[in-house]
Amino acid sequence: MKFLIKPLFMATFIGISLNSYALKGDTDQPINITSGSQSLDLESNTVIFSDNVLITQGSIKINAAKVTIIRKEGQREKIEAIGSPAKFEQTMDDGKPANGQANQINYDLGSEFLILTGNAELKQLDSSIKANKITYDVKKQQLKATSGNKSRVTTILIPTQLQNTKNKK
Repeated sequence: MKFLIKPLFMATFIGISLNSYALKGDTDQPINITSGSQSLDLESNTVIFSDNVLITQGSIKINAAKVTIIRKEGQREKIEAIGSPAKFEQTMDDGKPANGQANQINYDLGSEFLILTGNAELKQLDSSIKANKITYDVKKQQLKATSGNKSRVTTILIPTQLQNTKNKK
């Protein structure tokens, strides 16, 4: 019985992490995870899903080659998704779709800090930001995008979409 409770316990952590930005109804939806393989290390509190991972919960969808979830004693979970690229999408509370992708996506639930590394992109409707690395502090709502010496950060803003956002506030 203890062995069955632990995997279910780890799976609920995924739901906690996915709920940060989702539609309010998403938190009540079941978490569905499909993958080619799954491994669990009870001693290190680590679960690894690999081989074409798909995680869905309500409007949230994550595709990655590999997803690792680690929980350390007394701390919140850390999630790492790797792919070429790893992708996520969700519907925001305002009904607009938000998408992101990167070769590596790291999210620390404790600090609520998101890091997209390697061909990183965040997009909402037709506006987007592309960089080698994008960090987002959820609590402070601060975003930083950086690129290497040979590349530049690219931002595309659609004025009519920005205006629509301002009018709704």
